[in-house]
Amino acid sequence: MAVYEVRNKLISISVNSLGAELKSLKRLDSGKEYMWCGDARYWGRTSPILFPFVGGVKNREYRTGGRVYHMTQHGFARDMEFSLLSQSENEIWFELHWDESTLEKYPYAFILRAGYRIEENRVTVLWQVENPGAETLHFSIGGHPAFNCPPEEGTEQTDCFLDFGPVKEVLSTGISENGLATSREDSYPLKNGLLPLTENLFDRDALVIENHQTDTAALCRKDGTRYITVTMDAPLFGIWSPPGKKAPFVCIEPWYGRCDSEDFEGTLEERKWGNQAAPGETWEASYTIQAE
Repeated sequence: MAVYEVRNKLISISVNSLGAELKSLKRLDSGKEYMWCGDARYWGRTSPILFPFVGGVKNREYRTGGRVYHMTQHGFARDMEFSLLSQSENEIWFELHWDESTLEKYPYAFILRAGYRIEENRVTVLWQVENPGAETLHFSIGGHPAFNCPPEEGTEQTDCFLDFGPVKEVLSTGISENGLATSREDSYPLKNGLLPLTENLFDRDALVIENHQTDTAALCRKDGTRYITVTMDAPLFGIWSPPGKKAPFVCIEPWYGRCDSEDFEGTLEERKWGNQAAPGETWEASYTIQAE
């Protein structure tokens, strides 16, 4: 395990080879840290990569190739050691290969690459999923970055807002007590794109915003100015903070996949928002974090 740093004149980032996890994003002019510190009293991670599953599978098992496999929430990549692939002045890449231990729970050959590119006050998170096998690779992938909220001492999280851009409401898929998607859909009306971070906003778990409702989710100060903005092409994303803990962070999570629905009885190939890579193909995606 090693921690690597990349910086320019405005920002610096640090990335841990364990999980290829982004651990720090700082403004150099102010010394301000934007990423959650990973205090296990609230949540012991900072920005894990979710692969080859996002969310949980029903009964902690899934079916593919006529067999049943067990899988924990969010897959296994976040707990594996990545190799450093390359590092330049403004970009760093890591790589994870399938092995015997992954084949026992996920019967596919894969190469997962995670990159971080900085430009001005932005870091772009890049993913590549290569299929070196002889059959179609089925997978989900997602980000789970946690940002300090409130951003400054002397303020409360309930002083802050989420900003979803030029939309009048967002619809959130309900999540059950056992972490599966329900048929419930909650509507959150927005005023100028803003949603207050109320004390009870996450009482029913994460907000799960599907179907490309917006490509922007930002955290704002009390006066409505953004201090962290996530832009993405992802078809859905989650917003989460641990309910009932008054945890001083909020996650904005671009997803290409999500948990199973309560009534799901299908195979891995039939999971909603799943992705595929043909033999020899490399699937790519990215999202960007801007620090104000």
